[in-house]
Amino acid sequence: MEEQGGFEENQPVDLSIHPSGIVPTLQNIVSTVYLGCRLDLKQIALQARNAEYNPKVCTGAKSEQQSKLAARKYARIIQKLGFSASFKDFKIQNIVGSCDVKFPIRLEGLAYSHGAFSSYEPELFPGLIYRMKQPKIVLLIFVSGKIVITGAKVREDTYKAFENIYPVLTEFRKVQQ
Repeated sequence: MEEQGGFEENQPVDLSIHPSGIVPTLQNIVSTVYLGCRLDLKQIALQARNAEYNPKVCTGAKSEQQSKLAARKYARIIQKLGFSASFKDFKIQNIVGSCDVKFPIRLEGLAYSHGAFSSYEPELFPGLIYRMKQPKIVLLIFVSGKIVITGAKVREDTYKAFENIYPVLTEFRKVQQ
C-alpha cells in the first residue's frame, strides 16, 4: 500500500474527522523556503545533475513531509554547487486536494442557492467555483461529482472545507431518471 501523506488508501476512515466517509486526496503541496543567498539559476542548471532551467515548469509533492524533504534536498544541492545556502522559513503556501462524491451535482441549483459564494459560467469553465469563507478555501465542483479543493495552508482546512460542502452537495444531488 502506498502511503499518501500519512493516510493509507485502504485504511478505515475516521468518521469523527470525515463524517462524509470521504477523505480528499492531497494532489499537490506548494511550499517556499528562504535559502539566504542569491542564486544563478542558469549556472545551477548547467552544474547540477537532472536539472534544467525552465521557469515555466513547476512540480509539487503529495504531502507536507515530502515537500519539506524536497526543499531540504534542493538546499543541499545548492550548497554542493558552492552557494552559501541555508534552510530558513520553510512554509506551505498552498495545498490542493481532490475527491469524488460518486454522484452527479446540479450546479445551476447550487449556484442559484449559494450565489454569494458561487461563480458558475459553464460557457467559460465547466465547474462551479465555490469560495468558502471559513475555512478560506476555493472548491471547484463539477457536475460529475468530482471536487478540487485549493487554497489551504494546512491539510485539516482541506478536510474541513470538504465536510462543510458535502451536505450542500447531497442537497443538489442530480436524480437519475
